[in-house]
Amino acid sequence: MQHDPANAETYNRNAKAYAAKISALDAPLRERLSRIPAAQRWLVTSEGAFSYLAKDYQLKEVYLWPINADEQGSPQQVRRVIDAVRANRIPVVFSESTISDKPARQVAKETGRKYGGVLYVDSLSTQGGPVPTYIDLLNVTVQTIAKGFDQ
Repeated sequence: MQHDPANAETYNRNAKAYAAKISALDAPLRERLSRIPAAQRWLVTSEGAFSYLAKDYQLKEVYLWPINADEQGSPQQVRRVIDAVRANRIPVVFSESTISDKPARQVAKETGRKYGGVLYVDSLSTQGGPVPTYIDLLNVTVQTIAKGFDQ
């Protein structure tokens, strides 16, 4: 606003409206997750890219590999997550949009758990795709997680 003080009011109004849209996504997810027994509130993903989201929603997190790992979906990584899913009776497994869903689907299949779908973390789609804006990315990811936990 330092460079365009004449439009400061417009910028502030738009920022508040955008923040309100983001906040509106929060309540439905919190309400749905509150129905899941605390011991089963785990976010299982392929890549450890959702730590902030997991922390914000009091989810424990388990993932096949850390962000930008050299190994992705090794037998050891898959086995570790399978063991964690079984031990903690975790009901659902997710994958990310930018990588193969095969390791996450393998974990779901071998544990008899639900594959919850694709989460979006760091890339938007084209205008005609599922997440052309950041608000769409948040909405689709939140709805996918909530739906994945529906029993």
